[in-house]
Amino acid sequence: MRVRVTNGGATKTRRILTTLIAAVTATIAAPAVASAATHSGWNDWSCTPSASHPRPVVLVHGLGATDTVNWFFHAPKIANQGYCVFSLTYGTGVLGPFAGGLASMRDSAAELSRFVDRVRTTTGASKVDIVGHSEGSTMPAYYLKFLGGAEKVEHFVGFGANYRGTTLGGLSALANALLATVPGLRGILRTACGACGEYLAPSAFLTDLARDGVSVPGPSYTSIVSRYDEVVTPYTSGVLGEPGTTDIVLQDVCANDFAGHLSQAIDPNVTALILKALDPANAPAPRCTPFYLPL
Repeated sequence: MRVRVTNGGATKTRRILTTLIAAVTATIAAPAVASAATHSGWNDWSCTPSASHPRPVVLVHGLGATDTVNWFFHAPKIANQGYCVFSLTYGTGVLGPFAGGLASMRDSAAELSRFVDRVRTTTGASKVDIVGHSEGSTMPAYYLKFLGGAEKVEHFVGFGANYRGTTLGGLSALANALLATVPGLRGILRTACGACGEYLAPSAFLTDLARDGVSVPGPSYTSIVSRYDEVVTPYTSGVLGEPGTTDIVLQDVCANDFAGHLSQAIDPNVTALILKALDPANAPAPRCTPFYLPL
């Protein structure tokens, strides 16, 4: 894989505005998406894994999202291939069920562990596959490494991942300076969004995750990244680069894919790469679908 760092020419202001617009749109859409989820073969707790797809797929959303909003595009498409598909909204806090992923990722990993056990018990499957977006890749990697998840997961697929921290296009330096100088701010942030401080390097969480490598023996690891990611910067923070892991740059698969960070959640090329990673022997080779939403 050829990895090249670029900034795509996006300004910091544009990054902030596009992220805020997408977040507001997602919040407005949440009730309708939640209603649709139970009618699309997704989060059907009566689903029985088939011989061709014996492992349920657990979907893990990103920071500030919910499961139904983050997965309204990919989840039905995965379920339509015959998988039992389940998702959860984890790490809720001051905003209640409208925003997840805010709690410390250590606590959220424990919550994910309980959910995986529930899926395994309900479906009778010995293992699951995990697919995660953004924090939904970072936090499950901790679950696999430290909470026994490696024995319960066969395939782990992440996109828009952040394993080494993000500069947020340079804004992380300002954030860290404010945390160091404003009395009480770190405590307020820890209460309101424990994951936020863990997501920015340097953090004890990322240090623990990276020590001796992010990946552990057992599961297969696939990481999908975009050169145009405007949240995880540099985008190579999502590259594992470890023995036995697979890293895929979207633009190496489809040069006309301009997905940023958020829009990877609705990118058909990402769907195809997820399906191939879940079933390498039988899923068709991904084809390039031009995608022009650089959010």
